[in-house]
Amino acid sequence: MSQENKIAPLVSIVTINYNTCSVTCELLTSISRNSYANVEVIVVDNASVEDPTAALLAAYPAVKIIRSTTNRGFAGGNNMGIVEATGEYIFLVNNDTEFTDGLIEGLLEIFYAHPDAGMVSPKFHYFFHKGIIEYAGYQSVDVFTGRNSMIGCKEPDQGQYDRISATNYAHGGGMMTKAAVLKEVGLMPEVYFLYYEEFDWCEQFKRKGYKIYYQYKSLIYHKESMSTGKNSPLKTYYLTRNRILFMRRNVALPNRIIFLLYLTLFTIPKNTLQFLLNKEKEHLRAFWKGIMWNLNIVN
Repeated sequence: MSQENKIAPLVSIVTINYNTCSVTCELLTSISRNSYANVEVIVVDNASVEDPTAALLAAYPAVKIIRSTTNRGFAGGNNMGIVEATGEYIFLVNNDTEFTDGLIEGLLEIFYAHPDAGMVSPKFHYFFHKGIIEYAGYQSVDVFTGRNSMIGCKEPDQGQYDRISATNYAHGGGMMTKAAVLKEVGLMPEVYFLYYEEFDWCEQFKRKGYKIYYQYKSLIYHKESMSTGKNSPLKTYYLTRNRILFMRRNVALPNRIIFLLYLTLFTIPKNTLQFLLNKEKEHLRAFWKGIMWNLNIVN
């Protein structure tokens, strides 16, 4: 065991609150009961309607609260927290998660054992369906569709993914990195605002020679999609906009041409027809707004 492993380095836990104060307080309570004690906890409030300060302090008196005057999205909010973090390691978590004992210890173990580790995510189970996997790593992004899937998603956890492995992407709901590595890689790209930013960030890590790891020994519970809703026009807009943006920024020719052909000949007609048939005008508008953003903006 290395000397670093013995001294329990400071871990900065960063989470974002946006009009879900009670959910954030539940996370803070789980952190306060967690087996790893040497943490600083930073909550970035992304311009919520009501000031959550009093409730957050009641749930976790040592919490550091940063209130943004505007909603800076997932990347912008996390970046505000990262800048204020003083830990050797930084653990970005969704506010709709719950910690389990051994979570942080297992993630740190990856950095001790693998010098090429740039980022690591734990195993995710659904909070409301404990024992069912949400995430055990990520498949690569498909060059045709610009989409990918989580390994093990919705499978009962029978230990089938109980091995440490390098994976394509971290889970944005829980990812740990080293402060020293961030000085080299940089902050999360804020152009995305919501969705796909962690994929782009992971690509930046990989371009610097770092690997993304999945740690099965660490478990986190996730109350999935509580803040944006299961099927909101906001989600439709950003998923459409950012899927195209990600492919533009991270996929080289000729694969980018393959994706654009698939998008033009299949995705756009199919989704347009589906929204029309389902009489989902708001989603149709959001879908096309996401496409047009990429035609109008140079990134």
